[in-house]
Amino acid sequence: MNKKINIVDTTMRDGSHAMSHSYSPEQVRTIARGLDEAGVSIIEISHGDGLAGSSINYGFSATRDIELIREASGVIRHATLGALLIPGIGTIRDLQEAYDNGVRAVRIATHVTEADIAIEHIKAAKELNMFTVGFLMMIHMVEPEKILEQARIFVDQGVDYINLADSAGYLTPDAVKARIGILKENLDIPIGFHAHNNLGLAIANSMAAVEEGAEYIDGTCRGLGAGAGNCQEEVFVAVMNRMGIDTGVDMDRLMEVAEKDVDPIMLRPQKIDTASLMLGYSGVYSSFLLHARRAAEQFDVPVKEILVELGRRKMVGGQEDMIVDVAYALSQSKKHDQ
Repeated sequence: MNKKINIVDTTMRDGSHAMSHSYSPEQVRTIARGLDEAGVSIIEISHGDGLAGSSINYGFSATRDIELIREASGVIRHATLGALLIPGIGTIRDLQEAYDNGVRAVRIATHVTEADIAIEHIKAAKELNMFTVGFLMMIHMVEPEKILEQARIFVDQGVDYINLADSAGYLTPDAVKARIGILKENLDIPIGFHAHNNLGLAIANSMAAVEEGAEYIDGTCRGLGAGAGNCQEEVFVAVMNRMGIDTGVDMDRLMEVAEKDVDPIMLRPQKIDTASLMLGYSGVYSSFLLHARRAAEQFDVPVKEILVELGRRKMVGGQEDMIVDVAYALSQSKKHDQ
């Protein structure tokens, strides 16, 4: 088992989904300063769907992510400032702008079968001498062997580590171990893991990843994130402390950030309700939750039915516009049945 786990905080990236992308510069400044003082390794900031994600399709940001990045850069003294970039949403120009404003780590994220679309973005990041991560999303949708195949595409481009994301919160600990384990057995590169809590397994799955040799674990204060949220960072650090595993994080300071800086600004409690449970159970992309709730209200259909249908159709990130189509089709079917 690893002696040191690097904590990657995504409170102000994945948490942006749960905040409806409403973070203010002052909030970012305060949270980033606290996380830096707590000793997390990487602080990731951007729209929930990455750099340039602010749009009608993914949700508009109250403040441009570049402005938030600039604010964080001004207060971070020890951690590495990071951002997420999804090819097709963010561009190399967006990457350059993020770098110019202080971002030194970028995670290039693709669907689990589409690593090849990130090659040019990875090359651009490496040319800027950025700490560059290949980030595979929705890893529950394929077998471990396919994940290894896609991870090798990232490795060939010189990424600094591979991050696997259980974007739907669908996996159980054994399934996480199988996916992390095959990479550790076949690749000479660090592995990271990103959990969602839709089945209440984010902490357990992150522990399973650590047991299989993962060296980077994502988390958010109070678990703030898409769906039922992410691995609750302060809880995970406490668990690691109990297990005698070093994270380099001051647990007391981290708990203070969670309680005093994050908790008061949350728009709603981060909990596993019926809708978020169905995300995990049906294998639906966690950031679909708020979009599905809005569509359910618009077309007067149960959000649970929308999510089940999205899972049946195997919808993935980038297909947010299809949520409205599904809700409309369900509403028409309901009228026909009446």
